[in-house]
Amino acid sequence: MNDPLGDMLTRIRNAGMRHKSTVRTPASKLRSWVLDVLLQEGYIRGYEEVTDERGHPQLEIGLKYYEGQPVIKELKRVSTPGRRVYMGVADLPSVRQGLGVSIVSTSHGVMSDQAARSANIGGEVLCTVF
Repeated sequence: MNDPLGDMLTRIRNAGMRHKSTVRTPASKLRSWVLDVLLQEGYIRGYEEVTDERGHPQLEIGLKYYEGQPVIKELKRVSTPGRRVYMGVADLPSVRQGLGVSIVSTSHGVMSDQAARSANIGGEVLCTVF
């Protein structure tokens, strides 16, 4: 797998379209950090680390719905392994006039674009959520 984070985002997007209550993805630190931001911003119900039948660690993500529709309407990967996208604090994108969230990997950890602006740091824009 070349893009583990992109794989997780695609699994979340597909499970939301099929109205699944949970989705599983292989566990990693970066995925957990991104899920922490999604949880803080209210896009998912939660997640927990579980093991599959072979004993491999997995993350089970609880998806959130509002009036029968997924809370996550749009989930896009911005920075890919083949094309990294770095932005300074002044250039951080605002998603849908501030209604959405950009997830940024900074020197202080993975955080939302709003938290990065308040900490006055830029970094790699991982994905956008609306």
